[in-house]
Parts: sequence; C-alpha cells; structure tokens
Amino acid sequence: MEEKQKTTGELRREALFYQPKNGYDRLSAQDEADMKAYCEDYKKFLDAGKTERECVDETVRLAQSHGFQPFTRGMAVNPGDKLYRVNRGKAVMLAVVGSKPLSEGVNIGAAHIDAPRLDLKPNPLYEDSELAFLKTHYYGGIRKYQWVTIPLELHGVIALKDGSTIKVAIGSGAGEPQFTIDDLLPHLGSEQSKKPLGEAIPGESLNLLVGGRPFKDDKGSDRVKLAILDLLNQKYNLVEEDFISAELSAVPAFRAVDIGFDRSFIGAYGHDDRVCSFAALAALFALDVPEKTAICMLADKEEIGSEGVSGMRSAAFDTFMSDLCDAQRVPLKSCYEKSFCLSADVTAAFDPNFADVYEKRNSARVNYGMGLCKYTGARGKSGASDASAEVVAYARRVLDEAGVVWQMAELGKVDAGGGGTVACYMAERDIDTLDAGVPVLSMHAPFETVSKLDCFMTYKGMKAVYEAK
Repeated sequence: MEEKQKTTGELRREALFYQPKNGYDRLSAQDEADMKAYCEDYKKFLDAGKTERECVDETVRLAQSHGFQPFTRGMAVNPGDKLYRVNRGKAVMLAVVGSKPLSEGVNIGAAHIDAPRLDLKPNPLYEDSELAFLKTHYYGGIRKYQWVTIPLELHGVIALKDGSTIKVAIGSGAGEPQFTIDDLLPHLGSEQSKKPLGEAIPGESLNLLVGGRPFKDDKGSDRVKLAILDLLNQKYNLVEEDFISAELSAVPAFRAVDIGFDRSFIGAYGHDDRVCSFAALAALFALDVPEKTAICMLADKEEIGSEGVSGMRSAAFDTFMSDLCDAQRVPLKSCYEKSFCLSADVTAAFDPNFADVYEKRNSARVNYGMGLCKYTGARGKSGASDASAEVVAYARRVLDEAGVVWQMAELGKVDAGGGGTVACYMAERDIDTLDAGVPVLSMHAPFETVSKLDCFMTYKGMKAVYEAK
C-alpha cells in the first residue's frame, strides 16, 4: 500500500513543536541490555552504602578495581591517570586526566552521597517504663510520619578517646536485630488524627525502640538500659560516654528491589542522591582518556545546605583541583573559568496522584529520561544558580549528539515550595553549571522510586558530559 503523504500542517508540526516522547519508544536493543546490567550494579551500590561513609568506602573499592590510585600533593599528573582523594571519610573526589591541559578546563559531575535519615543525639540512650530507647535528631527534610513503624538499621562510627574508630552496621546482615519507632494505635488515635500531617508525629517522639529485657543480676534502676549497655560493651568495648563522639544513624532496613509487574522501577532508600552519584561514578569508570580531564565530586551535607568540611562549600574541592593544576603549572582560576559542571541531583517526577502541586507542562515525567533543570531554588528562584541560555544550549547539543533521552524539568508549581542542589556552590567558583538528574517519586521518603530508563539515561548523560570536547 502506498504510504500516505503528510500534509503541510503535519510537516510543520513535526518541525516546530517540542514533542517529548516516552523513552521506551526510543530505546535501542543495545541500550535495553546495557540498562539492565547498569541497574543491577546500581542496586548493589545502594545496598552497600546506607550512609555517606559507606558510600565513600564502596566508591574507593570500586575505584581501585578500575585502576584508580590515591592522589597526593606533588604527584606528577599525566593523560590517562586515574586518581582519587577521600575527604575525611565522608566525601570523595576522582579524576581521569585528559589529553588536553587543565588550562582548557575540566568537565565535572558533582553529586551528593548523604540522604535524609535519623541521627542519634549525643546522649541518646534512656529507659522509660522498662523499655529502652535511643533519641534521634532528624537530618535533612523528612516527613516525620513516614519514619514510624518501619524496620530500621543502625549504621555509623564510634570514635574513642584513644584515637581508634569502631564501624557499626546493625540490622543489615542475615539474622541481625533491627529497630523501629512506635506509633499510636488507631483505637486511641482520635486526637492525633485531628492534627495536621506535619504535627502528628513530633520530632522528639522519633525514639528508637532498642530493648526491653532487664539486666538479671542487678536491683538498681534502669535495668533495661544497663542490659543494653552491657551488650554494647561486650561487642564494641564502649561505655555510655562514647556516644558523645559517635556518628550513628538510623536508616531504613530496605534493600533495593524491582518495582512493578514489568520491573521497570527500582524502589530503595537513598535514591536522592545516590542515583546520580552512581551515574557520575560509573560514567567516570567507563572512560579511556578523555580530551578534557573528567572530575567526579561526591559531596556530603547537601541535605543540610552543603555546610561543613565535607560539604560542597568546603575548600576541600578547591584544594584537590588546585593540587591537580599545580602539577601542570596551571592557575586554578584559568581552569575554573573554562570548565563545565553538571550538578547531578534528582528532580521531582510528576505524580498524577498529587497533580495539584505540579505544573504539568514543565514537570519531569517518569521514563522521559534525564531531567535538566535550568534553575532550582524556592519560589522566586531563591538559592538557584540559574544557568544561562548558552549553558543550556551547550548541554542540549552534548546530550543529543550522544543519543541521550532527556527532558526539561521544574520541581513543582512556583508557589508550592522548592529545593536546592550543589549547583550554586559550583557556580560561585566561576564554573558554568547546570542541574540535571533522575526524576524521583516519593522523594525524601524512606522508600523512594525511580525509573530504570531514567537511571540509565542519566548515566549516558554523565558520560557524554565527561567526553565533551
């Protein structure tokens, strides 16, 4: 049958309209196979890294298996060198040195490896009514009601006065105990149910249930607390005062799993922002010798404003870059002003169940690929780096030439709220920066959901940025 000729209107519509397509309608057979393998590796990364410290440990393990070496000040730097530096065990910077000098700039993928959680307070352990609890202080933006009655693990470190450090991970191994936070039964919850969602669970009631069996050979008070301390002393040789110099966090005891009959989603704790961190990392591992040096920055503390010595505001990144530049006798500012950074952070996926807070024309959609965000911030773009038109056009060209499925995205309606990323802190360094990442359903919940296609396209997008000339 002879193919029907398109009308002038149809041809003009194709030429002029912006018409994004579902990524599965554009996916090649090779991409399909690569996506499956990539997402299995990503799930392993999630399960291995429940905290930023564990993510750093796993990153270093993977980096060393790909030939990366620790970078120290004064080392010679040559094309093809694979280098990394750990910042205080909580952030990590990696580089694949390019064939062009650093005076030509670098291509940066910057993401964060911290995630919302419940940190233990410095003096957390107490007993009430013969039950033992640990008091917590939530970290990052959480909806407190989501953290009760779910299984939790305890991860982190305890630093002792003798200078030694004890790593703690309780609840992730087979047969290990887990923890939970109680909630009020519905039979007695009529008054609680009248409260606004944000007030029904006060922060001070997010207390971890950790024990209920009293110490047998004792007649004093707090016998359950004593029994818990005795167990911890036997296992870790710690006393109660050691909690003061500990960093312990309660994190969801969920493993990364496939979601949906068609297995098209991944459900897990910590997609924000480990889904982009892994994309930036895996893309770096896939490089040979890029023309421009490729940098992967995995930072801590983004969820609380990128503060502190391990956050993106820290001079640690500048020191790392300065040491690289010194190796080639290049001024740091000459490198920065010709560099490009993709601030790889998640965005909100349009959810038809809560459509009233999204502006549908400008929201990221599941399975439509990597989401580019010209600006983040809140309401009047407060806290946004607001990438220039030229920077966005550059990213469009790089991604299209690499066959990356991508879309433009905003976080939600203008007056509905907002959020930030590390983009503004990279831009303040005189580096052209654009936000981009994976659209997420149920962002900041203990169990978030992402599309496998969007995960894979973010990896492809990161690789395209690293390989850009």
